Amino acid sequence: MNIAEKYFKKQFSSGEFRQSFLEEKVKLDIEYKLEELKRDIRTYKSHEELVKKVDSIEQYVISV
Repeated sequence: MNIAEKYFKKQFSSGEFRQSFLEEKVKLDIEYKLEELKRDIRTYKSHEELVKKVDSIEQYVISV
């Protein structure tokens, strides 16, 4: 294990750090999913595919 991994593990043991880290991860995940959806809209994907992506995003948001 290198120094960065040790430092990260030490920081992750802090509740405040862990909460902030996970919040940022969720934000980035949602942002990525929304960018994919926008790309699909721009490329005129079928309505069924778009609805499926929206449902997927909705399920992700509900689960976190």
